Amino acid sequence: MTDEMEAIDEATQYRRKIDHTLARFSAAHDEMEAEEAKRRERRERLSPASLIESTRTALQRVVAPTPPPEETEEEAAQTRLQEKKARKIERSVRYGRIAAAVVAGLVFLGIGGAWGAQTYFDAKFTQVSALDENSSDIQDADAQANDENFLMVGSDTRDGASAEEGVGTADSTPGARSDTVMVAHIPADRKRVVVTSFPRDLEIDRPECQRWDPAQSKNTDEKVPGQKIAKLNTAYAVGGPSCVTKVIQQITGLRINHFVGIDFNGFKEMVDAVHGVTIHNETPIDDTVLGKVLLETGDVTISGDQALNYVRARHVKGDPTSDYGRIKRQQAFIGALLKKVMSSDVVLDPGKLSDFITAFAKATFGDNLGVKQMMTLAQSMKGLDPSKISFLTVPTVGLPNSRGNEVLVRSKTKALFDALRNNTPLPDPNAPIPQSEQAPPTSTSKSKTSTSKSTTSKKSGTTG
Repeated sequence: MTDEMEAIDEATQYRRKIDHTLARFSAAHDEMEAEEAKRRERRERLSPASLIESTRTALQRVVAPTPPPEETEEEAAQTRLQEKKARKIERSVRYGRIAAAVVAGLVFLGIGGAWGAQTYFDAKFTQVSALDENSSDIQDADAQANDENFLMVGSDTRDGASAEEGVGTADSTPGARSDTVMVAHIPADRKRVVVTSFPRDLEIDRPECQRWDPAQSKNTDEKVPGQKIAKLNTAYAVGGPSCVTKVIQQITGLRINHFVGIDFNGFKEMVDAVHGVTIHNETPIDDTVLGKVLLETGDVTISGDQALNYVRARHVKGDPTSDYGRIKRQQAFIGALLKKVMSSDVVLDPGKLSDFITAFAKATFGDNLGVKQMMTLAQSMKGLDPSKISFLTVPTVGLPNSRGNEVLVRSKTKALFDALRNNTPLPDPNAPIPQSEQAPPTSTSKSKTSTSKSTTSKKSGTTG
């Protein structure tokens, strides 16, 4: 440092310049230190711990005012008790949160597992394009808003069938046929289930459809012209699932929102997966093509091979018609199979249930079809009183026409499906067929009638 009063020479001026510079640096350093101290104080005051502590202190001042000096010791003991309780409550809350997190994790894993299992099985179903829920053929659409309509088609492609089964092979019987056509109707209130079967030889007005390729499980770009007079099973042979859906929506006015196709060759695996299905067989079943299908009567548990022939047989000795006897057996068997699948014997056995779903998925193809949808059908039937489940056949005149086709009774068919669409009581299936819709007499009945008239006239002449 230099003295301001000493003589000023060049060296002194230099030293003074250095002193002034150091003084300025020192002052600047002091200012920066003061500002940094203020910032530290502000940070400490606004830190989470400080805020929590200040808040706790403020709350303590409000809740527990400072006691008089003579009560300090007693209050201190009480405060320690409160803090102990607080710590206990805090631990309980912490443990509760941990438990909630564990439960949430388990629920998440459970949901994830169920979703994963459903996704796994749904991925096994072959998806096809079949539905047209905006079709102009759908009637009373508002009344059907929450109804479920499953169109179930049994497809007999013969792919995989052996000659020993007696049903033909893919080489001897190429293509695909719909040997079974049913609609399971479940109304929105789920208070009944009505399963309606359609004869394979039902005479229909087949619409224009795109050609079906069974090998690829899809329609091609080729359009097949409509046919005014055709059998129902030709709709599937020509146009596959979408064509059958069109035909059934034209006949019924129902909004078909699920299509289920089942390949008969995989059908037997479903039965074996649940270790057989028990049916009630009234009379021995001896088929001229398939042989002795089932000779036992009463309650009989049948295997997959027997079940396959049981639903296929259509040349059974004693059947009044080839189709109606088979329809009755198919309906009885589907009811028995669903009853077995939804029984505790299967539902509570993960192995059987998984094997059944796997076999079902393997043999099934469809549209809007999966585990969830099939459980809707099965659970709806399970929860109902047996009297609320109806198996019907679409009303026909009962005798094939000159073309060998079954013919609808239009008035009774309309009454049936009007009742289904609007969830009203079903019409009497035994109501008489209007005279205008009765089947015309066959040549045999005509000859009998003419013979009867001739005999009557002779008798009348003799009497006269």
